[in-house]
Amino acid sequence: MNAAFGNSSKKLEWQTIAMCALGFWLSGSLLLDFVIMPGLSAAGMMSQANSATVGYSLFWIFNRIELLCAALILTSLLALRGTSNLYRQVRRWSILLSVVLLSIALIYTYIMTPQMTALALQLNLLEPTTGMAKGMVPMLEGYWMMEALKLVAGTILLGWCYRDSRKLV
Repeated sequence: MNAAFGNSSKKLEWQTIAMCALGFWLSGSLLLDFVIMPGLSAAGMMSQANSATVGYSLFWIFNRIELLCAALILTSLLALRGTSNLYRQVRRWSILLSVVLLSIALIYTYIMTPQMTALALQLNLLEPTTGMAKGMVPMLEGYWMMEALKLVAGTILLGWCYRDSRKLV
């Protein structure tokens, strides 16, 4: 019984959880950023009066999934803290990168998405839509910088976890 539920079995489970959460999150981000949003934009969604509502609904769901993935990643890496080969080499960096990922998810969920939605919301229905609001460009630049940081940090963590899992087998 001890052989089936020993320490190495738990280590492999936490690494699997971390790698699956990272893979799901990064692939979902790439799909949303480079397939769904450009497709909606090409279809004319940005010129619609309800585009802010549609965008908020889409990002509200995805931001909660991001929070769940970030929490799973941080929890998995903390659980692996003393038992993994990964932590002998890059313990502090992996925890720091997972905290950065959680911070990015929190900023997206509670600061950027509500602010960008408020900027894009058309309050006067009698005026035609004139395009992007003035304050939207700096918000979008910040979004893309954090998105690039998220993809780099997530890819580094995924590589470390994968390399450590290969050493176990």
